[in-house]
Amino acid sequence: MAPVNFFMNILWLLFGGIWMGLGWCLAGLIMVVTIIGIPWARSCFVIAGLAFWPFGKMIVDRQYVQGYHDAGTGPLGLLGNVLWFVFAGWWLAVGHLSAALVNFISIIGIPFGIQHLKLALISLAPVGKTVVNKPECGVCQ
Repeated sequence: MAPVNFFMNILWLLFGGIWMGLGWCLAGLIMVVTIIGIPWARSCFVIAGLAFWPFGKMIVDRQYVQGYHDAGTGPLGLLGNVLWFVFAGWWLAVGHLSAALVNFISIIGIPFGIQHLKLALISLAPVGKTVVNKPECGVCQ
């Protein structure tokens, strides 16, 4: 990880990123407790890792990482995302949007606000997505 990403992640935690990460963990725990929500819990905990440490990471479709479609990347994943949005996704999106607005008040908070916007988008439909490290340079992939 680049030193700048490490520094930004530390600042992210200190300036409120920890609360949204805990929100994702809470959503995952609620999904596990319901038993029927266990498939969504996996997505919650993967995205929670991103919510705690977002700089230097990116969100991609899981099918591109695995090289094949699975239940979460096909029609069942679409149904799962619709159910997720209704029961939990919009709550997390509102939290991230609120945090983004607070961060955009100052110039220093703009990078954190952008990360919250990215997390707000993924909170609407996390099933079938995964988190990967960004390449260190634009040419390397």
